[in-house]
Amino acid sequence: MNPRDRFLAAMHFRHTDRVPLQPGGPRESTLAAWHQQGLPADVPWYAYLMDLLGIQVEQTKPRVDLGVSFIMIPTFEEKVLEHRNGHYVVRDWMGAITEISDTYDYTYIRRAKDFVTRKWHSFPVKSRQDFEEKLRWRYDPQDAARFAVGFETRCAEMRRRDYVVSLAFSGPFWQMREWCGMEGLCLLMIEQPGFVEEMAAFWTDFVLRTLAPILRLAPPDHIVVNEDMAYKLHSMISPAMVRRFLVPAWFQWIAAIKAASPDTVVEMDSDGYNAELLPIWIETGFDAVSPVEVAAGNDIVAYRRRYGAQIAFRGGIDKRALAKGGDVMRAELMRVIPPLIEKGGYIPSCDHGVPPDISWPDFIDYTRLLAELTGWL
Repeated sequence: MNPRDRFLAAMHFRHTDRVPLQPGGPRESTLAAWHQQGLPADVPWYAYLMDLLGIQVEQTKPRVDLGVSFIMIPTFEEKVLEHRNGHYVVRDWMGAITEISDTYDYTYIRRAKDFVTRKWHSFPVKSRQDFEEKLRWRYDPQDAARFAVGFETRCAEMRRRDYVVSLAFSGPFWQMREWCGMEGLCLLMIEQPGFVEEMAAFWTDFVLRTLAPILRLAPPDHIVVNEDMAYKLHSMISPAMVRRFLVPAWFQWIAAIKAASPDTVVEMDSDGYNAELLPIWIETGFDAVSPVEVAAGNDIVAYRRRYGAQIAFRGGIDKRALAKGGDVMRAELMRVIPPLIEKGGYIPSCDHGVPPDISWPDFIDYTRLLAELTGWL
């Protein structure tokens, strides 16, 4: 099997020769620590790790990037408004006023390059007038800048692929939160629900129209809807609000995706405790969920017992156990992996970005055991 066949088989509960080996990826601070612990600074970390373990990296056809953007065009001008007490106050490219330590530059505000704490002071949308004047016009699905030059040629090359093509975009909750802020959006859901429904419908249509040429010419293997909609004990909004404001978008997107490519894996990406939301995601038609954070209270083994083959998972390995290494790490992998991979529908991985307290030697040991349990060693 090639990587594409293997991924699709694993996610759709079909037979696979080996489960995809996806230990998880480090952030900048993690790589910096690893370089002090034995990882050479001048090599790609994954290729070097595979070589250490004696695993041959599979060769695939040259990767082609779709070159499609779902972000606003044009973006707001990024500008440092103030530098005070070791912090920058910045208007970021989404139009929000944000504060960040001057240890970092403002590119860290909206990119997951490291584990960075930020503070949001205000957001561009407080009213329907703000939305109309500041944002709506920036989301034209026909804007020539939204698709890279040679898009159709890229799609033609991509149709011959043997690797996994993934595509991600914001779900309605994530996107409206970027426009209004968490508190602002929640207040609008109570005080102006009709306006929230209008914004959600607008985003639903924009995504559908941007997806349309992709689905027509080269449907991806894996589409991730980014939502991040749960805390440690509960979802951020009630299940009733989820059904009212978000489910209509999910239904329409999944219907369009599956009509074009039934085998495409549609995955929900949400941090936090997802037990209240899983039944809704299953009902809506999502194929998979990630990253299934253990520290948030998720029990991936219990979810599998309850939902069987109704939903697949990626992630679910407790990063805290990996940081402890040794017997604690081994116990965590044995708790999770054998019960889940036996019937498929699971790609094990660290349950979010790999933090710097997971040492390079421990990460090697973890990946070695992971490779043994997934059929690579």
